[in-house]
Amino acid sequence: MMTMDYALTTTGDADGSPKGNVEIGAPWQRPDAGLVEQFARYGTAQVGDAQGRLGMPDGGLSPIWEGCRAVGGALTVLTVAGDDLAVIEAVAHVQPGDLVVINGFGYQGRALMGDILAHYFTERGAVGAIVDGAVRDRDDLRKQGFPVWSRGVVPAGPWKNGPGAVATPVAIGGVVVNPGDIVVADADGIVVVPLSRARRTAAELPQIAQRENDMRHQAKSSVAQRGS
Repeated sequence: MMTMDYALTTTGDADGSPKGNVEIGAPWQRPDAGLVEQFARYGTAQVGDAQGRLGMPDGGLSPIWEGCRAVGGALTVLTVAGDDLAVIEAVAHVQPGDLVVINGFGYQGRALMGDILAHYFTERGAVGAIVDGAVRDRDDLRKQGFPVWSRGVVPAGPWKNGPGAVATPVAIGGVVVNPGDIVVADADGIVVVPLSRARRTAAELPQIAQRENDMRHQAKSSVAQRGS
């Protein structure tokens, strides 16, 4: 189990300047709660359709426990593979509604977070985490109810040497994520909505949902007609 030493090992603050070997990006715009709520009503497939079926990381990133769902503004983290120093630093920058998005280069040999970091994120108001790498403490994360998506689960703990970055652009599963982008994640996977186009995408969602409902009713009617 990871020791509770995170407050002692964080290296920086939010003034936009590098601290130690963890870079802190410039202040960024977070999405307003009302806009995020519009996306919370829909699934990832619908959101992806609403933005031309773009912005969806590959299927290797999956929820680590059944029932995971999270929608929030991205707090991005860049790490060295298997090293969580930047993830620890990210704790100090979390605000309510953030969804922590970690580029760990897909490395599955060491976990970048577990239940202790999840407790810290939860206390600061984070709604979940996406790790392009590995995590650990799956059962504890499930009991805690903290939604996490990752490439795998492994018991091996991380190094804490850095370097890394918080609040800079990252890539997960082939998709670029900027700080403040809206991220929707559920059982199907993940979709990233650039903040600059979020309102346009949100406006498309009711029509997408209506078309899907119409198609379902059409399919049911067709089956009923064949059976009569």
